[in-house]
Amino acid sequence: MSNTITTLIIDMYGVILKERTGIFIPYTYEHFEASEHERIKTLLEKEKLFAKAGLGEISSHHFLSALGYKDTEYHMKNYIENYLSFDQFFISFAEKYYKRYDFVLLSTDVAEWSKYITKFFGLDKYFKHKIVSGEVHCRKPDLQIYDITLKQIQANANECLFIDDSINNILSAQKLGINAILFNRYNEQYAGEQVNSFEELDNALLLHS
Repeated sequence: MSNTITTLIIDMYGVILKERTGIFIPYTYEHFEASEHERIKTLLEKEKLFAKAGLGEISSHHFLSALGYKDTEYHMKNYIENYLSFDQFFISFAEKYYKRYDFVLLSTDVAEWSKYITKFFGLDKYFKHKIVSGEVHCRKPDLQIYDITLKQIQANANECLFIDDSINNILSAQKLGINAILFNRYNEQYAGEQVNSFEELDNALLLHS
Protein backbone atom coordinates (compact mmCIF):
# COMPACT_ATOMS: atom_id res chain seq x y z
CA MET A 1 0.00 0.00 0.00
CA SER A 2 1.38 3.42 -0.91
CA ASN A 3 1.17 6.76 0.83
CA THR A 4 -1.30 8.05 -1.79
CA ILE A 5 -4.34 6.59 -0.03
CA THR A 6 -7.16 9.14 0.01
CA THR A 7 -10.19 6.88 0.40
CA LEU A 8 -11.21 4.14 2.82
CA ILE A 9 -13.82 1.75 1.42
CA ILE A 10 -15.35 -0.09 4.36
CA ASP A 11 -17.65 -3.11 4.56
CA MET A 12 -20.57 -3.20 7.01
CA TYR A 13 -21.29 -6.83 8.02
CA GLY A 14 -18.36 -8.51 9.71
CA VAL A 15 -16.48 -5.22 10.05
CA ILE A 16 -18.56 -2.35 11.46
CA LEU A 17 -21.15 -4.90 12.55
CA LYS A 18 -19.69 -7.97 14.21
CA GLU A 19 -22.16 -10.39 12.65
CA ARG A 20 -22.29 -11.59 9.09
CA THR A 21 -25.65 -11.61 7.30
CA GLY A 22 -26.49 -15.23 8.14
CA ILE A 23 -27.93 -14.31 11.55
CA PHE A 24 -31.20 -13.26 9.92
CA ILE A 25 -32.18 -16.88 9.21
CA PRO A 26 -32.12 -17.99 12.89
CA TYR A 27 -33.91 -14.74 13.74
CA THR A 28 -36.70 -15.72 11.36
CA TYR A 29 -36.92 -19.30 12.63
CA GLU A 30 -37.18 -17.87 16.13
CA HIS A 31 -40.27 -15.88 15.16
CA PHE A 32 -42.22 -18.64 13.44
CA GLU A 33 -43.53 -22.02 14.49
CA ALA A 34 -41.37 -25.03 13.64
CA SER A 35 -44.03 -26.17 11.17
CA GLU A 36 -43.25 -23.05 9.11
CA HIS A 37 -39.50 -23.57 8.92
CA GLU A 38 -39.49 -25.76 5.80
CA ARG A 39 -41.59 -23.20 3.93
CA ILE A 40 -39.22 -20.42 5.01
CA LYS A 41 -36.18 -22.48 4.06
CA THR A 42 -37.61 -23.01 0.57
CA LEU A 43 -38.21 -19.28 0.13
CA LEU A 44 -34.71 -18.39 1.29
CA GLU A 45 -32.72 -21.16 -0.39
CA LYS A 46 -34.67 -22.20 -3.49
CA GLU A 47 -36.58 -19.01 -4.27
CA LYS A 48 -33.56 -16.94 -3.10
CA LEU A 49 -35.75 -14.20 -1.69
CA PHE A 50 -32.99 -12.82 0.53
CA ALA A 51 -30.60 -12.63 -2.42
CA LYS A 52 -33.26 -10.88 -4.52
CA ALA A 53 -33.85 -8.32 -1.77
CA GLY A 54 -30.10 -7.81 -1.46
CA LEU A 55 -29.92 -7.07 -5.19
CA GLY A 56 -32.86 -4.67 -5.08
CA GLU A 57 -35.10 -6.93 -7.14
CA ILE A 58 -37.74 -6.82 -4.39
CA SER A 59 -38.26 -4.36 -1.54
CA SER A 60 -37.73 -5.05 2.14
CA HIS A 61 -41.51 -5.00 2.63
CA HIS A 62 -42.06 -7.53 -0.17
CA PHE A 63 -39.29 -9.76 1.17
CA LEU A 64 -40.51 -9.79 4.78
CA SER A 65 -44.15 -10.11 3.77
CA ALA A 66 -43.36 -13.16 1.65
CA LEU A 67 -41.70 -14.79 4.66
CA GLY A 68 -44.91 -14.25 6.63
CA TYR A 69 -44.16 -11.19 8.75
CA LYS A 70 -47.20 -8.99 9.30
CA ASP A 71 -45.51 -5.86 10.62
CA THR A 72 -42.55 -5.67 8.26
CA GLU A 73 -41.29 -2.29 9.48
CA TYR A 74 -41.19 -3.50 13.08
CA HIS A 75 -39.23 -6.64 12.24
CA MET A 76 -36.70 -4.78 10.12
CA LYS A 77 -36.05 -2.40 13.02
CA ASN A 78 -36.20 -5.09 15.71
CA TYR A 79 -33.67 -7.25 13.89
CA ILE A 80 -31.26 -4.37 13.35
CA GLU A 81 -31.63 -2.80 16.79
CA ASN A 82 -31.61 -5.94 18.93
CA TYR A 83 -29.90 -8.72 16.99
CA LEU A 84 -26.89 -7.01 15.41
CA SER A 85 -23.78 -6.05 17.39
CA PHE A 86 -22.21 -2.72 16.52
CA ASP A 87 -18.45 -2.51 17.02
CA GLN A 88 -18.17 0.61 19.18
CA PHE A 89 -14.48 0.96 18.34
CA PHE A 90 -15.50 2.03 14.84
CA ILE A 91 -16.64 5.39 16.22
CA SER A 92 -13.27 6.34 17.70
CA PHE A 93 -11.57 5.12 14.52
CA ALA A 94 -13.95 7.12 12.31
CA GLU A 95 -13.65 10.26 14.43
CA LYS A 96 -9.90 10.10 14.04
CA TYR A 97 -9.85 9.55 10.29
CA TYR A 98 -13.05 10.61 8.50
CA LYS A 99 -11.81 14.15 7.89
CA ARG A 100 -8.43 12.86 6.70
CA TYR A 101 -9.80 10.25 4.30
CA ASP A 102 -13.00 9.97 2.29
CA PHE A 103 -15.04 7.22 3.96
CA VAL A 104 -17.05 5.04 1.58
CA LEU A 105 -19.46 2.31 2.66
CA LEU A 106 -19.54 -0.71 0.36
CA SER A 107 -22.16 -3.14 1.66
CA THR A 108 -24.08 -6.14 0.45
CA ASP A 109 -27.49 -5.44 1.93
CA VAL A 110 -31.17 -4.74 1.40
CA ALA A 111 -31.33 -1.04 0.52
CA GLU A 112 -33.85 -0.12 3.22
CA TRP A 113 -31.92 -2.04 5.87
CA SER A 114 -28.65 -0.32 5.05
CA LYS A 115 -30.26 3.11 5.32
CA TYR A 116 -31.76 2.24 8.68
CA ILE A 117 -28.50 0.74 9.99
CA THR A 118 -26.43 3.83 9.22
CA LYS A 119 -29.11 6.09 10.69
CA PHE A 120 -29.71 4.01 13.84
CA PHE A 121 -26.02 3.63 14.70
CA GLY A 122 -25.24 7.27 13.86
CA LEU A 123 -22.92 6.52 10.95
CA ASP A 124 -24.22 8.81 8.22
CA LYS A 125 -21.92 11.72 9.05
CA TYR A 126 -18.83 9.61 8.45
CA PHE A 127 -19.56 8.34 4.94
CA LYS A 128 -19.11 10.59 1.94
CA HIS A 129 -20.54 7.87 -0.29
CA LYS A 130 -22.60 4.72 0.32
CA ILE A 131 -22.71 1.97 -2.29
CA VAL A 132 -25.20 -0.75 -1.38
CA SER A 133 -25.95 -3.85 -3.45
CA GLY A 134 -29.69 -3.32 -3.11
CA GLU A 135 -29.34 0.04 -4.83
CA VAL A 136 -26.77 -0.75 -7.54
CA HIS A 137 -28.16 -4.26 -8.31
CA CYS A 138 -24.90 -6.17 -8.03
CA ARG A 139 -22.89 -7.47 -5.12
CA LYS A 140 -19.41 -8.37 -3.98
CA PRO A 141 -17.27 -10.10 -5.17
CA ASP A 142 -18.58 -9.20 -8.66
CA LEU A 143 -16.02 -6.89 -10.26
CA GLN A 144 -18.85 -4.68 -11.46
CA ILE A 145 -19.59 -3.35 -7.99
CA TYR A 146 -15.99 -2.18 -7.57
CA ASP A 147 -16.14 -0.47 -10.96
CA ILE A 148 -19.37 1.23 -9.92
CA THR A 149 -17.76 2.31 -6.65
CA LEU A 150 -14.68 3.82 -8.28
CA LYS A 151 -16.79 5.71 -10.81
CA GLN A 152 -19.21 7.00 -8.19
CA ILE A 153 -16.52 8.22 -5.81
CA GLN A 154 -14.34 9.47 -8.70
CA ALA A 155 -11.17 7.91 -7.34
CA ASN A 156 -8.40 5.82 -8.84
CA ALA A 157 -8.04 2.26 -7.59
CA ASN A 158 -4.56 2.85 -6.17
CA GLU A 159 -5.88 5.74 -4.07
CA CYS A 160 -8.31 3.45 -2.24
CA LEU A 161 -7.94 1.08 0.67
CA PHE A 162 -10.69 -1.54 0.95
CA ILE A 163 -11.45 -3.13 4.33
CA ASP A 164 -13.65 -6.24 4.21
CA ASP A 165 -14.08 -9.49 6.17
CA SER A 166 -14.29 -11.74 3.08
CA ILE A 167 -11.16 -13.09 1.40
CA ASN A 168 -13.04 -13.47 -1.90
CA ASN A 169 -14.12 -9.83 -1.76
CA ILE A 170 -10.57 -8.72 -1.01
CA LEU A 171 -9.09 -10.74 -3.86
CA SER A 172 -11.69 -9.44 -6.29
CA ALA A 173 -10.99 -5.80 -5.40
CA GLN A 174 -7.26 -6.37 -5.76
CA LYS A 175 -7.78 -7.49 -9.37
CA LEU A 176 -8.71 -3.88 -10.14
CA GLY A 177 -5.67 -2.52 -8.32
CA ILE A 178 -7.49 -1.54 -5.14
CA ASN A 179 -5.38 -1.82 -1.99
CA ALA A 180 -7.05 -4.13 0.52
CA ILE A 181 -6.81 -5.31 4.10
CA LEU A 182 -8.73 -8.30 5.40
CA PHE A 183 -10.63 -7.48 8.60
CA ASN A 184 -10.06 -10.96 9.94
CA ARG A 185 -12.53 -11.07 12.82
CA TYR A 186 -12.96 -14.83 12.33
CA ASN A 187 -9.26 -15.76 12.12
CA GLU A 188 -9.34 -17.25 8.64
CA GLN A 189 -6.16 -18.45 6.95
CA TYR A 190 -4.93 -15.59 4.78
CA ALA A 191 -1.41 -14.70 3.67
CA GLY A 192 -2.08 -11.05 2.83
CA GLU A 193 -2.31 -7.96 4.98
CA GLN A 194 -4.87 -8.34 7.73
CA VAL A 195 -6.15 -6.91 11.00
CA ASN A 196 -8.73 -8.20 13.46
CA SER A 197 -9.77 -4.97 15.19
CA PHE A 198 -10.10 -1.25 14.55
CA GLU A 199 -7.14 -0.69 16.85
CA GLU A 200 -5.00 -2.83 14.53
CA LEU A 201 -6.46 -1.06 11.50
CA ASP A 202 -5.49 2.24 13.10
CA ASN A 203 -1.91 0.99 13.46
CA ALA A 204 -1.90 -0.24 9.86
CA LEU A 205 -2.91 3.19 8.60
CA LEU A 206 -0.20 4.84 10.65
CA LEU A 207 2.40 2.49 9.19
CA HIS A 208 1.38 3.36 5.63
CA SER A 209 0.78 7.10 6.02
